[in-house]
Amino acid sequence: MIRVFARSAARSLIIGRSFNSHISMAAFQDNRACTTMAMRIMMMSTASSSTPEDNPKETPKSVSEAKKDESNLMVSSYWGISRPMIKRKDGTDWPWNCFLPWETYTADLSVDLSKHHVPKTFSDKFAYRTVKLLRWPTDLFFKRRYGCRAMMLETVAAVPGMVGGALLHLRSLRKFQQSGGWIKALIEEAENERMHLMTMVELVHPKWYERMLVLAVQGVFFNAYFVLYLLSPKLSHRIVGYLEEEAIHSYTEYLKDINEGKIENVPAPAIAIDYWRLPKDATLKDVITVIRADEAHHRDVNHFASDIHFQGKELREAPAPVGYH
Repeated sequence: MIRVFARSAARSLIIGRSFNSHISMAAFQDNRACTTMAMRIMMMSTASSSTPEDNPKETPKSVSEAKKDESNLMVSSYWGISRPMIKRKDGTDWPWNCFLPWETYTADLSVDLSKHHVPKTFSDKFAYRTVKLLRWPTDLFFKRRYGCRAMMLETVAAVPGMVGGALLHLRSLRKFQQSGGWIKALIEEAENERMHLMTMVELVHPKWYERMLVLAVQGVFFNAYFVLYLLSPKLSHRIVGYLEEEAIHSYTEYLKDINEGKIENVPAPAIAIDYWRLPKDATLKDVITVIRADEAHHRDVNHFASDIHFQGKELREAPAPVGYH
């Protein structure tokens, strides 16, 4: 009796399971058919409502471009910060993020390149001889490879303005005093020197050992100048003034080799054309000319700052040469 009951229960379970599976499969197929039909109707309605004139054929984006657009959209939409739409005068998009059109300028080529601060005091003589001593290993290593020499020079020249500006900034915070605009002036100098480096990198591709040399020189020079500026700002600015005089000499020799045909006068990099507002057909000679003018202005600023300290005054007591490149 029990066996008969068990067999009948098993048959009912098998029949019920197969019945339920049939019902589930049928429901799935019906849902898939409905979804397919709905998609066809939407495609037909879209095609019938649009014309070739309304929807011109567009070039499909690559997967990488689509991901990049999606990534940019996600960042800007989340934080509410996006790059402004900036155009050139000719209507094309502004290509640079490192500087904007209102930060560009036309170099003042009328600056006197022959100015020299004659060292008279012990501090001036120490600064002058220190710079001459630092030039010796540079001449020995680079010789007349002025492209590589300029690249190395700019990695060092961009340090003093940043160090001086940062220390003046901290001093202003500690003493609750205005800086007289000197913080901005020194940071502008550092930024200008960095743009020199970005330009030279486009022209000269440094080798691996030159990159290692940059790391070593920058590490030593930054820390040495930081301590020196804490101890004596007037000596620090005087040293930078003499460094800029050496930079003018180096770029003058660079131009001499270009004029004599020893260095090819290649087209100017795009970043230099936009930053200094050079003509489209500008060459390497034009770039070196404007960089040399910038170095002459930096020479004047640092000798002027040192003179202020030598008179027993603070920088904030004299007008800062903001925007003086």
